[in-house]
Amino acid sequence: MRRYVLWRLAQAVGVLWAAYTLTFLLLDLLPGDPVAAMAGAGLNSTQVTPERLAELRAQYGFDRPLLVRYATSLGHALRGDFGDSVATGRPVAAILADALPSTLELTGVALPLAVLLGGGLALAATSTSRGPLRRLLLSLPAVGISLPAFWVGLMLVQLLSFRLRLFPAFGDAGAAGLVLPAVTLSLPAAVLVAQVLSQSLLAVLEEPYVQTARAKGAGRARVRFHHALRNAALPALTVIGVLAGQLTANAVVVENVFSRNGLGRVTTDAVTVRDIPVVQGVVVFGALVFVLLNLLVDLAGPLLDRRIVITGRRSYA
Repeated sequence: MRRYVLWRLAQAVGVLWAAYTLTFLLLDLLPGDPVAAMAGAGLNSTQVTPERLAELRAQYGFDRPLLVRYATSLGHALRGDFGDSVATGRPVAAILADALPSTLELTGVALPLAVLLGGGLALAATSTSRGPLRRLLLSLPAVGISLPAFWVGLMLVQLLSFRLRLFPAFGDAGAAGLVLPAVTLSLPAAVLVAQVLSQSLLAVLEEPYVQTARAKGAGRARVRFHHALRNAALPALTVIGVLAGQLTANAVVVENVFSRNGLGRVTTDAVTVRDIPVVQGVVVFGALVFVLLNLLVDLAGPLLDRRIVITGRRSYA
């Protein structure tokens, strides 16, 4: 187990390094003068003097070779210092810290909601004995995956806010304002959980040990919840680990639709004005969330399925 954890931690470091490096190179390859774009954003003006451009070019290291800038920037990032925002002049870490609670609140509600909705749909689809109803329920995840998050959010606002006036249209309006953003963010994740869990349950329910439990007189609920669900949940758990990181990316759309001040709004604003330090900070933070959650999912696998044995650099079933 210790060797496996160390190996996964090394992989996590590699993913973070790759995310930072690719972001650095892609932002550098964008067309146009990044210094002029950042200067215009920071001064809220389209007229920037050549002296100001030269000053910013020296301040952010654009007067040095690419490899020198990369090595210096990476060294600062390893200490948690992503520099200052050009648009606001504030440290990137402070900007992320201010926006993080709102995004954590949203994703902290959306993820459990996605698990409940997806798990309930999968159990309902695999429990019914009526063929047409089962086929209908099993087809819902494919339909739900095809719906864009921004469209779902706009439809919920139009129906539940403007027409029925059940919830506020803005996401920062207290607990009630969190409902529509959380539902919008959870639906794409819920249908994917439902799709994976339902297929896994259908496969597990055909296993010999499940048939044996039925032959011994176990009821339908006991067969599903006690014998089948635990082993069938492992593929869904792996998907949940990926979705938890994806929720942070989807929050960019949802927070803009519902006017929430979180990492999504920070990312949109930074990309719009080409605020390179903020964009790099957001990308690295998203990669960090992704690798940590996937590491936790990998370690939780043997707890759900005793057949999984971790040895060396791999886990075996």
